[in-house]
Amino acid sequence: MSVHPMHPFLARAAAAAAAVAAAVPAEHPLDAPTPCADFDTRALINHWVLYTSYGLEHRARRTELPRELIDRDFTARPDWSADYAEQLERAVAAWADPAAWEGEVDLGGSPVPAAAIARMLVLELLLHGWDVARATGGAVEVDEELAALTEEIVAEYARMYRQYEGFAGTLTPPEGASAWERALAASGRDPRWKA
Repeated sequence: MSVHPMHPFLARAAAAAAAVAAAVPAEHPLDAPTPCADFDTRALINHWVLYTSYGLEHRARRTELPRELIDRDFTARPDWSADYAEQLERAVAAWADPAAWEGEVDLGGSPVPAAAIARMLVLELLLHGWDVARATGGAVEVDEELAALTEEIVAEYARMYRQYEGFAGTLTPPEGASAWERALAASGRDPRWKA
């Protein structure tokens, strides 16, 4: 069996996220604000690392995230970004198994097709990657094909994300906006946000 056609996109999104993490300045204050109003920088990074690297692997393997990981402060390690990159590699490798894409993943009693979970994880990697980058003075590099896919996935899941307060209300993108800027605006993110 061959690798699922979404797997290369997942790998590219993970690489973009790892690059964002690597660029976070060591001296950046972890209590600084982020585009996610409920999260300071520490809380945002911990959420992002937990669900997009460890969560990504556990979803592929259909295993629960252990409490130790849920409670861990990943930012407490000076080289957290290197740890994150290594864990992302393990997670992407887990999704290289065609069996990971078969059947469903249980999300708190709600079965969701595995491919849908992978699509949502692309959003988590890139949109929270943008949040982290914007909060810490960096940028997330998203190629046009990946940006178009992100815009498509945002449109597909925006209603569900808003239901669970994962997205703010849709914003009007700037005139002549790129697919990436449209994806950000559709997810309730202001492409011009500054700390």
